[in-house]
Amino acid sequence: MQVRSRYSRVNSPMNERIHYTKPSISALEISYANDAVTNGWGSRCYEYIDRFEEAFKRHLGVPYAIATSSATGALHMGMSALGIGSGDEVILADTNWIASVAPVIHLGATPVLVDIDESSWCLSFEAVKAAITPKTKAIMAVHLYGNVCEMGELMRLCDETGIFLIEDAAEAIGSEYKDKKAGSIGIFGAFSFHGTKTMTTGEGGMFVTSDKSMYERVLTLSNHGRSKSQTKQFWPDMIGFKYKMSNVQAAIGLAQIERIDELIDRKREVFGFYKKELKDLKGVSLNPELSNRKSGYWMVNVVFSEELGITRDLMIEQFSANNIDARVFFWPLSDLEFIHCKANNLIAKSLPGRAVNIPCFHDITEQEQLRVIKVIKTVYAAHTANAGH
Repeated sequence: MQVRSRYSRVNSPMNERIHYTKPSISALEISYANDAVTNGWGSRCYEYIDRFEEAFKRHLGVPYAIATSSATGALHMGMSALGIGSGDEVILADTNWIASVAPVIHLGATPVLVDIDESSWCLSFEAVKAAITPKTKAIMAVHLYGNVCEMGELMRLCDETGIFLIEDAAEAIGSEYKDKKAGSIGIFGAFSFHGTKTMTTGEGGMFVTSDKSMYERVLTLSNHGRSKSQTKQFWPDMIGFKYKMSNVQAAIGLAQIERIDELIDRKREVFGFYKKELKDLKGVSLNPELSNRKSGYWMVNVVFSEELGITRDLMIEQFSANNIDARVFFWPLSDLEFIHCKANNLIAKSLPGRAVNIPCFHDITEQEQLRVIKVIKTVYAAHTANAGH
């Protein structure tokens, strides 16, 4: 029997700390995890992994999925299977977490960091086109915070040039592009189930693809290079990786994917409340959702226009003073000295100084959301009064 959370948590005291994120864990996750710990050994050691992969495939509408230890591992194996390496270039947005670019560098390829589109916070299509060279092997479309890249234009470009289109959907469970689920569109997709994500296994990820040969190569790579067809015991066919998920983690993941519609709907409900309460603040915006896309709203971000003069540091200071957690918007990767990719990406460099992630976990109460909103409105009122707006 499926057990569902009701998000009817008793209102917390007005001074209790509000965390920016935490997972939704119900009796179902506890039941499955307990069974995996108690019985998931010997002949049952892959049972929950198999069930989780099957359930995830059904949700996403893809024929192949491999549970991994992280989205980073899924990206690393997928790009390795595509033969990406020294001398190759991979284009991706400058606004990203390090997990997106690290596998590119691990494989010896060169990351090419381009600006983002202000209307989506994802890859600027024009910037991508301008960055293509004879060395370009792949474009990595990172669906930032659940926002979705312009996949139609990117697919057409990749079809014309023979470049691989990869989806980093680590933050995009529940997101869609023209009714196609994010992660199911490119040559392969990667998802994250870190403890902060909409659905979680604590740590973990998923590699997905509709390409059978791609699946078979990654499946071999994921288990130290041991092919499923190999008849010799402990005989690897190549140097591979160790990016497998545990049976216990998969048990939690199975429960989460069985609750996935509830989890996604709740994220959108939390976002909707913020949007309604903040809609009258001129110069204040939240995550964009374009007409042909649907966001899973992994993390709600509030962005202030440059004219307002409200900064990230001020907002985090004010949230902290009110016992509320907040998190910075992703820094441009080109600002990191060890990336060795300097770029003048104006939007990617402008957003982080005036944007902040605000609390949006599943069982946040309206009372708690109103505390967050009060801080935003108080700072906004003070700045607009001083500026004479």
